[in-house]
Amino acid sequence: MMDKIPMQFLGMDFTCAFNSLSNGSIPQKDCLLPLISKLLGYAIVAASTTVKLPQILRILQNKSVRGLSLVAFELEVIGYTVALAYCLHKGIPFSAYGELAFLLIQAIILVAIIYYFSQPMRMSAWIRPLLYCGIAPTILAGRIDPLLFEALYAIQHAIFLFARIPQIYTNFKNRSTGELSSLTSLMNCAGSLVRVFTSIQEKAPTSVVMGSVVGILTNGTILGQIIAYQKRPVKKDKKTD
Repeated sequence: MMDKIPMQFLGMDFTCAFNSLSNGSIPQKDCLLPLISKLLGYAIVAASTTVKLPQILRILQNKSVRGLSLVAFELEVIGYTVALAYCLHKGIPFSAYGELAFLLIQAIILVAIIYYFSQPMRMSAWIRPLLYCGIAPTILAGRIDPLLFEALYAIQHAIFLFARIPQIYTNFKNRSTGELSSLTSLMNCAGSLVRVFTSIQEKAPTSVVMGSVVGILTNGTILGQIIAYQKRPVKKDKKTD
């Protein structure tokens, strides 16, 4: 009988699947699902490196932030910061949260671009980014009271929810999604959907799973608005003799 060959890479154990396939049998569910979860997790992390790129390029190409809610994007930055800090200091596997780091970087770039194309801005508008720059390093370093840390993470789902509500309301009021990128919204929605599965498999806290569920609902709503409010070609009347 062949000895099991250990095959591990980036926390993924291919041993069970490889040996089952070598023996001509299909890997068992208990063997296959954790491996699929890890692979999907890293796939999400890889995809997250460009998920907001279509939105950034759309703004730069059109030189416009028409229809975009600044508050929505600012709250998104706060939400990513809290979620990333929590996962870092709770020792959650990187495959279960790694995308947060790349999404945070892109979200900050996106907010900076929105600031640039929203000129002139009142002096009071700069208070929020200055406060963020002062507080964010402390949160990411985990140098806050553990109870406060738990409280911040508990409300980060509300932060993400309220980050989407202003944009959803703006879309509804204008009957238009302005410069929102359909590709970015689709990737956000798909990522949240897959993350529910991977979080359950990684035995992540229920709050982490619920965050992905909120992401599906809110990103799905925005994607639906983009589809519903997209410009339809005007039909030309046929000439009559």
